[in-house]
Amino acid sequence: MWTKECKEKGIYTVMKKWTKALGILTLAVVTLAACGSGDKESDKTGVSSSAKENEVTTLTLGVMPSTDNIPLILAHEKGFDKKHGVEIKLENFKAAKDRDAAFQAGKVDGVSTDLVAIAIYQEAGMDVKITGNTYGQFDLVTGDDSIQSVADLKGKDVILSKKTGTEYAVTKMLEKAGLKESDINVSEVPQVPTRLELLKNKQAQAAILPEPFVTMAVADGLRVLDSTREIGINPFVMGMPADVIDKKADAIKGMYDAYNEAVDYIKDHDKSDYIQLFIDEVGFPETLKDQITVPDYTHAEQATDEDITSAFAWAQENDLLTKDLKPADVLSDVYFK
Repeated sequence: MWTKECKEKGIYTVMKKWTKALGILTLAVVTLAACGSGDKESDKTGVSSSAKENEVTTLTLGVMPSTDNIPLILAHEKGFDKKHGVEIKLENFKAAKDRDAAFQAGKVDGVSTDLVAIAIYQEAGMDVKITGNTYGQFDLVTGDDSIQSVADLKGKDVILSKKTGTEYAVTKMLEKAGLKESDINVSEVPQVPTRLELLKNKQAQAAILPEPFVTMAVADGLRVLDSTREIGINPFVMGMPADVIDKKADAIKGMYDAYNEAVDYIKDHDKSDYIQLFIDEVGFPETLKDQITVPDYTHAEQATDEDITSAFAWAQENDLLTKDLKPADVLSDVYFK
């Protein structure tokens, strides 16, 4: 039997051990909490930094079926976009007027377009900025054996869409060959598939075409006379309203980081790993799968002052632009400083 003194000493010893154990446990909990807060430190809003890193903002872009879109499509398919905090959503349009209508109505955040269109947006009072260029290309195609160079187009019928980037591109190709637009007979055909059909049926001597229609034309025996890349211009850009750029700056940066990662993927992988996208998303015929030439995509770049100045000067000459705009007026530094 314990004496009263022994009992008290025993209880004291037990309590002392429990108090010490509780102190160690409390210290361990505090230490773990402190370690865990290193990656999840909350800011004044109460949102942890790790939660912020996992936030994904949707960026909706209006596009036409084009090889320009492949890095963006691949970036989304491979999850590169969400990795960089953005979900790239592409809205495909069959006609530029439908794309522009959606853009003006605010149904898309931005559009894959060209510098002539940027001039037209600005003239209409839309403060559209260029966030970067895109990897587009227009080709001048012929099926007439008597035409071996652009210079041979003098007095010939050429199909294009007036007051657009296609007319600008043809003008620059003619200029390089020492000709003016007045030296050719312009046939106004906005629909690209119709241009190709007319060319194949010899109802015109040349037409300006984008992909996939260039590959389809070559497969049918037609020839490429010149292209925007061959003459050293790139009028293709991504345009977004200034207020969208302000609101979604981080998402736009993420889009370009994802785009660049997709370009690296294309360079590091065999064509068979992604070529189906050209058929499913751009519209290349399955029968031409082996004839598709993958563009030599580069990391995204900003449009050059020279390209903007040239396109805007042409737009002014053709009464599409009355404002005196300089490159700095339309270039965004959201990604390219």
